[in-house]
Amino acid sequence: MRQAGRGGARQRWSARLAVASAAGAGVLLLCVAGLRSVGLVAVGAAGLAVSAAAGWWALTHRGVVRGIALVLAVAAPLAVLASYVAARLLWLVLASLGLGVLAAVAGWTALRTDTAAGTAPGRPVPPPRHACLLMNPRSGGGKVGRFGLKEKAEALGAEVVLLGPGSGDVAGLARAALARGADLLGVAGGDGTQALVAGVAAEHGVPFVVVPAGTRNHFALDLGLDREDPSRSLEALSDGVELRVDLGRVGGRVFVNNASFGAYAEVVQSPAYRDDKAGTLLRLLPGVLTHEHGPRLTVGAGSVTVDGPQAVLVSNNPYRVGDRAGLGRRDRLDGGVLGLVSVKVDSAVEAADLLRGRHAPGLVTLASRELVVGADRPEVRVGVDGEALTLPTPVRCVSEPGALRVRVPRHRPGVPAARPRLEWRRLWGLAFTAGPALPVVRGPAGEG
Repeated sequence: MRQAGRGGARQRWSARLAVASAAGAGVLLLCVAGLRSVGLVAVGAAGLAVSAAAGWWALTHRGVVRGIALVLAVAAPLAVLASYVAARLLWLVLASLGLGVLAAVAGWTALRTDTAAGTAPGRPVPPPRHACLLMNPRSGGGKVGRFGLKEKAEALGAEVVLLGPGSGDVAGLARAALARGADLLGVAGGDGTQALVAGVAAEHGVPFVVVPAGTRNHFALDLGLDREDPSRSLEALSDGVELRVDLGRVGGRVFVNNASFGAYAEVVQSPAYRDDKAGTLLRLLPGVLTHEHGPRLTVGAGSVTVDGPQAVLVSNNPYRVGDRAGLGRRDRLDGGVLGLVSVKVDSAVEAADLLRGRHAPGLVTLASRELVVGADRPEVRVGVDGEALTLPTPVRCVSEPGALRVRVPRHRPGVPAARPRLEWRRLWGLAFTAGPALPVVRGPAGEG
């Protein structure tokens, strides 16, 4: 009870600091600059808008226009700073921004009632009799060899199949392992390979182990696994618990993370992209973003239709779009829905409007069990967990709730809690109304 009381007191004092800092920022501006404070804010907002608009021109034009746009994108914020210096108010702006940052940090601290990493408990299970792990020695710059994953897995009684340049059908190798009597499948490799074998495991109802030996390992991140030391994931073979998580399916192909359509998928599948990434981006983006090249997409999810987005991301459960610190993370993998992030920008004004974040009309985020991506062409390029594919349109994307049995170590880092949204009414009530602390909110990946 004493610890809970101390926690509630810390929350209240953090809320008071947040409210006081936010008020202090406004009072400082008004007391020092008076009505000129409105102009300071307006000049700063205008500089950001001009810089964003110029960035759009730079992405959608070539030659001289692109050069002028790049200069303008850099010059606009510099001009804002110069105006503050000329007015001898730069210190005031910096002090007010500092108070604003302090208010935000204190507010997040007050509203975040559980800062510890969350870990779904899972269901205790006995060790497998015949585990088979597919390992890609080249993945992640050679993590399989660097961490001795093959030797450690074999010491735990697992069969290891090394994937070479001529390994061919990875899903076929997984099915062959099941035919040999494997009662658990696993992959030490990237997310694309993880998805292929996870689809086989789900199809046959056997558990699946993720060993994060790839470059990014987003699936492992959202399972709360240790990406710094992939060998720790092998503990799932001897002291594991089992979770039920969802799979996504795009045009019949399983994905564990996401499927991307539009500008990104078009550019990365260019033959020149591998050898000249920056040059290929600058050469192809103007045509793709202005719909001169590539398909014109449509997205339908329930009653929502988006016509002509330049970028579409469909994820296996929604990403934390509103939390920039946690962007790319999912709070859970068992919500039974797909996440959609769609971006549509057709002018410099709309590009500047994206600064409004989730309130921008060109940004659509939602969750749905099923959605359909159409195009004005019979085929569309798709990036599925980092793998380049071409699929016939329309492309149907669906969530398969609880389709995959994932076995993870009992002890693992867990998923960091999401940063809460700043709600000033709640902060005011917490700061100046006596009462108990906010309730603990939990929802780690895989918990159902």
